[in-house]
Amino acid sequence: MACESCHFQSFPALNATGRAFKSGGYTMMGSQATIEGSDGLSLPETLNAGVVMKIRYQKSNGNRSTPLPARTTNNDGQLQMFDELLFMVGGRVGENVGVQLESDLLGGNPVVKNFKMPFIFDVGGVNAGVIPFVTDGQGVAYGFELLNTGAVRGQRIMEARGSFSAQQYIGTGSKAEGFALVASNDLYFANISKWSPRSVGQNKGSPTANYFRLGFTPTVADWDLGLGVQSWSGIATQSAAGVTVTDVKTEAFALDAQAQGELAGMPVGIYLTHANASASKAGEAPNLFNSQAKAERATTIAGQLGVLPGKSTLQMAYRVADNGKATGNGDNSLMIGGTYHIIQNVQLQLNHEIFSGSAYAGTPANGNRLTTLMLFAAY
Repeated sequence: MACESCHFQSFPALNATGRAFKSGGYTMMGSQATIEGSDGLSLPETLNAGVVMKIRYQKSNGNRSTPLPARTTNNDGQLQMFDELLFMVGGRVGENVGVQLESDLLGGNPVVKNFKMPFIFDVGGVNAGVIPFVTDGQGVAYGFELLNTGAVRGQRIMEARGSFSAQQYIGTGSKAEGFALVASNDLYFANISKWSPRSVGQNKGSPTANYFRLGFTPTVADWDLGLGVQSWSGIATQSAAGVTVTDVKTEAFALDAQAQGELAGMPVGIYLTHANASASKAGEAPNLFNSQAKAERATTIAGQLGVLPGKSTLQMAYRVADNGKATGNGDNSLMIGGTYHIIQNVQLQLNHEIFSGSAYAGTPANGNRLTTLMLFAAY
């Protein structure tokens, strides 16, 4: 199927068809022939595999005379070849079982970057089941998420995730492994997960933290709408290289909404998010999402307009945030940019972020401007 069959304006953002494929556990079949067998065996005749890559160039306006490592190499301009290079395998394993595997092709990173295996069944018109999952940086929402608000790190409309998404600003894109109990239909989806902030090979500890997600996805007057709430709670062990380091709290809360439709013959998406990460208190386990003694919070609004439908978009995002520090806590940003599809599965994206607030008072070492040019492809 063509990319736009499942994606809205720019991949990896989903439309209603994309949500249906995902909520069905990746078991939906197209025109491929299948290999059928006893006891529920049902495999596509062709292995569904591909590569996702990102090549980025980033340049900030920080003072290049500041000695390293106090300044980032972005001050000088940095070509990131590759920011991301993944080998992906996914799709149908059986009638009610799917899989998604992302393997990192960059040296020094875990071979298994992200993995999930949905077991999904039709229960009275509701897709319901359990999804074991593990991720090196998508966060617990990787288990099951359908909105394009950055509720899960990898599902958003723009690269500047901290300016676009309040959830990503407070740092919910962590290591995570656990089990998601899920249910969904055309009007809603729900995810209750038990998890811990660990990844592949970090096997000490139990998934004792909690994650709750509820979203509504109605269609009103040809507009594809979404409204949701997320909650993180509980304590779990955090480990590195397989060695338990400490207990951490997972305390955060988020609200988000989206509207995807058409105005004057042009596709348009509008996205709203708000998130709060509780403060870390002395004498208690630190909060995974906020090490500061004050709460961290952010509110964002973003939009994407398809000025050349199917080819080019304009993007804008604005964030108002408090980073939780005692001083220099005002952390706002404005992002302006756009996308251009060279072909339907190869995208060129430009993001220019302008930062303001007390966090950028004086002359910050890394400046208050960041420009990102990205070549993003899936094949």
